[in-house]
Amino acid sequence: MERYISVKEHLSKNQYTWLITGAAGFIGSNLVNFLIAKKKIKTKIICIDNLSTGHIKNLKKHKDKIIFKKIDIKKKFNIKCDQIYHLACPASPTKYQIDELDTLDTINYGTRNVLNNAKKFNSKVLIASTSEIYGEPLIHPQSEKYYGNVNTIGPRSCYDEGKRMTETLSYIYRKKYNLKINIARIFNTYGPRMDPEDGRVVSTLINQFLRHNNLTINGNGMQTRSFCYIDDQIEGLYKFMNSKINFDVINIGNPQEISLMELIKVLQKKFNFMPKITFKKMQLNDPKQRKPNIDKAIKRLNWRPRVDLEEGLDKTIEYFKKLDNHK
Repeated sequence: MERYISVKEHLSKNQYTWLITGAAGFIGSNLVNFLIAKKKIKTKIICIDNLSTGHIKNLKKHKDKIIFKKIDIKKKFNIKCDQIYHLACPASPTKYQIDELDTLDTINYGTRNVLNNAKKFNSKVLIASTSEIYGEPLIHPQSEKYYGNVNTIGPRSCYDEGKRMTETLSYIYRKKYNLKINIARIFNTYGPRMDPEDGRVVSTLINQFLRHNNLTINGNGMQTRSFCYIDDQIEGLYKFMNSKINFDVINIGNPQEISLMELIKVLQKKFNFMPKITFKKMQLNDPKQRKPNIDKAIKRLNWRPRVDLEEGLDKTIEYFKKLDNHK
């Protein structure tokens, strides 16, 4: 059993502290890697996660360099820190639809607990929002000025509307308490440490190619996505957190748009064979288009993605091959 370390006994008064919620998840654990590379002598990384969708194995490589606490952020907590990366929330439809009320509670109570903790210790907060707040977009590509087109009573609404509520909570806390809060709208991200069973299109297709299964596509495959490699995503989040911006909303994603059928063709070349494709009914409210306008990120953060899809897929495929179920 993993030992969960007390925060107080490992912090000194002069340490600069990063707090990551959802640290054992895909983005969270990659952020831990990134921050450890940035880590200086008087810095500390506190990782919290309830492990409902994250995996402790994602953090074991650095167990001696971090403080890990198994915490459900739906409950109040007090952790002194300088910066909070708030990533905790199930993010794939297969995960967040398991218990829609719990997803909403995690977003609502969890975000309020994070913001209350920040208010107590004057921490700067980076909120992980999502491109899903745009819903089925009527404007393409999507800029931060677009208010979205979201179904409030659909199967994805617990997440989509929940994340919109996260942004509203951030706005209110900023206005009422003058907190330092920024909101990153994260677009489709992929790479090592993705959960192979998360139901996302990249992980699903790679698994099916590796297992020589039929490919499954919801809809006709013409719907588009924009895939951002995890290293680029983490760099964008870090730059946003450490910018002089005290309240703004910025898209962090890759504007290279590709259809699912085009993605399959890219994977076909990498695996050198083509499985049979089974087309299924399009899932309700699954967006047909997704592409970020990143002009704001380029101008305000001097950030743009650098890893192209071919290179990112190679690294992701290599990671999936190393997993136990593909040995």
